[in-house]
Amino acid sequence: MKKILIVDDLHPVFKERAIEMGYIVDDEPQITRQQTLERIKDYVGIAVRTKFRIDAEIFAAAPNLKFVARAGAGLDNIDDKIALERNIVLMNAPEGNCDAVGEHATGLLLSLMNNFRQADQQIRNGIWNREGNRGYELKGKKVGIIGYGFMGQSFAKKLAGFEVDVMAYDKYKTGFSDAFAREVSMEEIVKHSDVLSLHVPLTAETKLMVDDEYFFHFKKPIFFINTARGEIVSIRAVLNGINAGKILGAGLDVLQTEKFPALGEQAWYNELKNNDQVILTPHVGGWTFDSYRKISEVLADKLQRFL
Repeated sequence: MKKILIVDDLHPVFKERAIEMGYIVDDEPQITRQQTLERIKDYVGIAVRTKFRIDAEIFAAAPNLKFVARAGAGLDNIDDKIALERNIVLMNAPEGNCDAVGEHATGLLLSLMNNFRQADQQIRNGIWNREGNRGYELKGKKVGIIGYGFMGQSFAKKLAGFEVDVMAYDKYKTGFSDAFAREVSMEEIVKHSDVLSLHVPLTAETKLMVDDEYFFHFKKPIFFINTARGEIVSIRAVLNGINAGKILGAGLDVLQTEKFPALGEQAWYNELKNNDQVILTPHVGGWTFDSYRKISEVLADKLQRFL
């Protein structure tokens, strides 16, 4: 029998659609990794968000596995090398949460440029400081986007009404200029950007890609946004950039280390949390009430094509 094991919290539409396709679906978002290892041998498919890594141990226990459905954009919690070796199809759903990410990145940028966090806190503490909260306008600024896949394109589209010059660099794509962004070299990004936003996956190549040297090359002070993956960016380098005046503000939805207590144990955490030029959100850029459903719809569509 064709059986799928859902080990994480997915919108019910994925299960409903899979059953219509003839699958038996066990929807068990509370299942543990150990329980999964004991049972995965009976399944042709597994659906996961971020609960645990689908690694060599999982694959070894799953001789009948044909596909892994990742309810999200990235595949960094799946050992894609083993999947390729075993002809296991990997499905993800960047189409389902790219609008959420694009809007979140825009919100972070506007908040930074207009001092929303600082101004709100000051008023709540009895401080009325107009001059100290004077902001910047987006109009006329040059926005640099690194990575022009679903997420980068979404951010560019959201900026369309702000009359900005959107420049995009993607190491693995060419000829992608469109109505929302123009393709440029990395040299142009570092020379002209007023804003830098990351939209690349976490890979061996991009891990800690953004460090002190990376920021050093930028010719103007920038607003920095990361809604991609935390391990791409050295938080120490971000703080150094702020202290040196290279970074005017940083909007970080993802961090090099995430979740407590591990986050609170990082040497840079206290400095990060006390910095008024930083806005932090808990990796929710792509996780809205709307994307919750859309991600499962996209996965169901891809499962249908897989059949």
